[in-house]
Amino acid sequence: MKVLIVDDEAPARDRLRQLLDDTGNHTIVGEAGNGQEALDIASRSQLDAVLLDIRMPGMDGIETAHHLNKFETPPAVVFTTAYDEYAIDAFEANAIGYLLKPIRRERLEQALQQAARLSSDVLRDLSGKAGVVEPRKNVCARVQGELKLIPISSVGYFIADQKYVSVVHSNGQDLIDDSLKALEVEFEHQLVRVHRSALVALSFIESLKKTEDGRTQVMLRDITTDDELIVSRRHIANVKRRLKKG
Repeated sequence: MKVLIVDDEAPARDRLRQLLDDTGNHTIVGEAGNGQEALDIASRSQLDAVLLDIRMPGMDGIETAHHLNKFETPPAVVFTTAYDEYAIDAFEANAIGYLLKPIRRERLEQALQQAARLSSDVLRDLSGKAGVVEPRKNVCARVQGELKLIPISSVGYFIADQKYVSVVHSNGQDLIDDSLKALEVEFEHQLVRVHRSALVALSFIESLKKTEDGRTQVMLRDITTDDELIVSRRHIANVKRRLKKG
């Protein structure tokens, strides 16, 4: 297998490299100290598996795995972790490969054999059950075959049109694979649903405006858009409550 090692601690990376060298069955494609570096290497390399630390500064392992999913041929993922029994229960319940630090060679071989390509739904379920991560700091789009990370802090809203979801942000608009429902659950504190096809970032809402026909429209700051974000009657009370709550 062609393997990428990802851990923010150099001794941990050295340990994994030594164990992989000892097996003689795998090729180490590279090493990364954080999630962003891992994605950069993965975009340039053909990988079979990634040994992925969970707790890293910046982009954590769960978010990195989400973005690895967007590759045309996603690598299998084995998480490395020092978490307690509750987190381990969550890994095992989802049949996810993991390595508990300190890592042993026999366990490494076993984990690589059961390494799997993880769906976004499984990753969200894992993060919820284990309680080990916060929401992603980025969403990911594929633009001309390349991965594009869009900071959540720059997102004005998500809008669905039939089977597609667009993310409208400070630097433009892109299509993403995430569903509105999943985004609403993951970013419940940052987003509010204004109608069944749109989620809006609370931090970008400037005001609510009455239209000539008596409907309520969301007015945004720092976002250029042609979309008319109308609040449905079903959601108006909650939108006002969330805005008042701040």
